[in-house]
This record gives sequence, C-alpha cells and structure tokens, in this order.
Amino acid sequence: MRGRGGTPVCFPQFGMLGPLPTQHGFARNRGFSLEHKTDSSCTMSLTYDGQGAAGSFPHPFTLHVTTSVEGATITQELKVSNTGSNPLPFTAALHTYYRVADISQARVEGLKGVSYRDNLQQLKEEHEQQDTIRVEGEVDRIYVNAPSSIKLVDEAGKRQLSIEKNGFPDAVLWNPWIAKAKGMADFGDEEYKEMVCIEPAMAISGPVNLDPGATWVAKQSTTASQL
Repeated sequence: MRGRGGTPVCFPQFGMLGPLPTQHGFARNRGFSLEHKTDSSCTMSLTYDGQGAAGSFPHPFTLHVTTSVEGATITQELKVSNTGSNPLPFTAALHTYYRVADISQARVEGLKGVSYRDNLQQLKEEHEQQDTIRVEGEVDRIYVNAPSSIKLVDEAGKRQLSIEKNGFPDAVLWNPWIAKAKGMADFGDEEYKEMVCIEPAMAISGPVNLDPGATWVAKQSTTASQL
C-alpha cells in the first residue's frame, strides 16, 4: 500500500466522535518513543501534556502501545494513563488493516444479530442479518457491543484470521471501495481489492471518562491459520 497499513492508533478520538476537528484524533500522527523491546515484543509510548498543537484537547495522558508475537498470534495492547488532575474523556480504536488476496473472495463471520451504526447513512442504526458478510461496495460500520471473537476468512489466500478483542466493546468494518479509494492520496486506486479493516474500538459505546491517576487497558489478538 502507498501509505496505509498495519495498525494506526485512533486516539484520543475515534472518527469525529469527540471535540477534535481531526479525524481519529492526533496520536497516529505523533512520534512515539521506544520504551522496551525483546525478540518478540516492543512497547512504544506517547506522552501528551495537554497543550501544544492539540491544545483544543486540554487533557494530559500517557499512551502505551505494546505489540507481541507468539507463534501465529500477534497481540496488540493499548494502555492509557490519565496524568492530569481532571477526568480524561476519550474514544479509541486499533485501526487494523488486513491484507486479503481478493476482497470478492473474503468474508467476515461472527457479527450476525449485532446492531451497527452505518457511517454511510449518518450513523443510522441497523441490525446485521447475515451469518457471512461479503464486502461488495463501500462499507463503514460500527458494530456496537460486538462479540469478542470475529473471523476473517481469506478464501483466495487460503487462510483464516481469528480476531479476539478484550476491553474494546465495539468493532468497525471498513473498506473505501472504488470512488473513495481514488480520492485518498495515500491509498492506491486499486488497493481496496486487497484489504479490509476490522477494528476493535471504544466508539459508540464510549467515551471513557478516566479518573485522574487511573489506567485503562484494552487489547486484540489475531491468529492466522491455513484453510
């Protein structure tokens, strides 16, 4: 991909669900410091003093992101500490991009019966009716109080990804499709065919209001297996 991939961190705001004018907050555009690393894990941190360029968000915090790999499983943990003297309000997500061999032969399972807010319809509430979700056009949905286990089946790539989330109540499903992909400078015109985002999130179910001195932790684990 030109400039998108991996797991951008949406913080202290998911989408436009908060006071900031910038989509998904500012953490993903800041430099993190390396705090600790081993052969199979690393922890990065971001400290914000409540001022500076993001002064419209006057809430100090420290954000830790730990990524670890064990066998076929990658685990990503988000830890937020309120270093200020007032409650820290935030929404958040791990904006995870998964590569698939062919989006027309990929499916998402585990969301049947879950309510979702459709970003393509001004957050209109809908209910998922399908056992298997196929991406056949632009999709931008926030599934509210989604199950802890979601599955992405990449039929053309002959693999399956089992996604487990903890501490994130919601889950986002996103693919920009043809028109939106062409309008994004850091996204290739044809790359929508080879990706899907499934994101653990604190979005519609948020915001969190974290007490001074308190810490909030959430994580996801993704395990790959062959079909």
